[in-house]
Amino acid sequence: MASSFVERIARGVKATFAANVVDMAANAALVLLLTRVLLTPDQFGTLNFALAAMSVVAILATLGIPKSAGRYVTQFVESDPGLVPHVVRRSLAFLLASSAVVAVGVVALGRPVATLVGQESLVPFLGIGAAYVVATALTQYVRELLRAFGRVEWSGIVRVVTGVGRVAGVVALVGLGFGIAGALAGYVVGYAVAALVGGGLLYVRLYRTYDPDPDPEAGLSRRIAEYSVPLTATRGANVLDKRVDVLLVGALLDMTAVGFYTVAKQVSDFVSMPASSFGFTVSPALSEQRERGETDRAARVYERSLTYVLLAYVPAVTGLALVAGPMVRYVFGADYLGAVPVVQVYAGFILVNAVNKVTSDGLDYLGRARSRAVIKSAMAVANAVLNLILIPRLGVVGAALATVITYTVYTGSNVYFIHQELSFEPGRVVRALATVCLVTVGMALSVWVALPYVSGIATLLATVLLGVVVWAVLSVAGGVLDPEEVADILG
Repeated sequence: MASSFVERIARGVKATFAANVVDMAANAALVLLLTRVLLTPDQFGTLNFALAAMSVVAILATLGIPKSAGRYVTQFVESDPGLVPHVVRRSLAFLLASSAVVAVGVVALGRPVATLVGQESLVPFLGIGAAYVVATALTQYVRELLRAFGRVEWSGIVRVVTGVGRVAGVVALVGLGFGIAGALAGYVVGYAVAALVGGGLLYVRLYRTYDPDPDPEAGLSRRIAEYSVPLTATRGANVLDKRVDVLLVGALLDMTAVGFYTVAKQVSDFVSMPASSFGFTVSPALSEQRERGETDRAARVYERSLTYVLLAYVPAVTGLALVAGPMVRYVFGADYLGAVPVVQVYAGFILVNAVNKVTSDGLDYLGRARSRAVIKSAMAVANAVLNLILIPRLGVVGAALATVITYTVYTGSNVYFIHQELSFEPGRVVRALATVCLVTVGMALSVWVALPYVSGIATLLATVLLGVVVWAVLSVAGGVLDPEEVADILG
């Protein structure tokens, strides 16, 4: 049992990591094409401003339904399989209804709302935005359900299709001369194709294999809806937390500043990908182990995941802050050098976000969605207030600083909540962190010595590789990295 559980975790991590690598590679290629070839910094900022606005609206289309459905699928898949088809059918009906209402609302009310808030630049994109809302909602739903069924690798396939389809759609439509509207429509293409592929896998390979209970328990729909409420609050606060800064930068500064800020966020997304792979796989497994009475095992899995995340990300964000200048110059181009201080400040967010990736989703599966929703909502409000205070004073760097401050409080709270549920040993994590900090100092010195020799992409990559080698050697020597354990996971 123990070995099969570890093998399943390892298989899920590898599948998710592989999918994330492909998706992030596709996204990196897309960002480079948009920033260096297809769009100006102002146009790139306008595109991301529109995407941020539509992502906020999309909260109303999902309403926490995907994760609520995922929670009950995970609960019933072994204990009461006959209820699984009912959960899928009812949650999908909820999602389709809410998505349709929101899409119609975007088209009908988008123009007066955009005019009211002084963002008439969004008006030409309202029709595409409505399609974006529906496509993203369906993609999120099928990915969450596939994960709940334990088919993490299939969820990874959906992510790969999303990334590749997005690149193909954006490049084709912008190349045909449709500009920013074509780029936004390309995003819709990627999500729509992914939703079709994921929906097909969900229906053919999973849904049809369960015989529905002819007499499902009363109140099932109510339970799905009720649990979606705190999840909606959490997701809403999460999206606002990640998007309101973009919207405020655009409103208080200009679209070029949005472009600079987006570069920092894209770097963050890329660097956070390995932690996302761990979190996506481990989260439902924590709940599963506790349901079986294996709370100690769940605690050890979380504790070890957290230790490895710190081992990877404390040195990584330190190195990123050091190489931010040449990285922006040689990767995104000299037109984006204004993003350098933003990237450096945002490195702090990358660290706490990595910790959160292996923490927050686990709370949803452990039944602590309400606790997470409360602190997330409070921090989203605090982030908006700090943005309003700091952006006029510090410019786009102020938006990054506000995000780092509020997300640190949010992540610390989530770690506390999961400690209440699993009672992992924080002392062991702290001791490992002390060693990690020493490793980081050694790695940072090697990178700092090599920086003056960076003159292009090749020497930049060589400097990064030097830092990785020094990190690996010091981590093994310090006893915080076990090569055999890593080989078991990757093997």
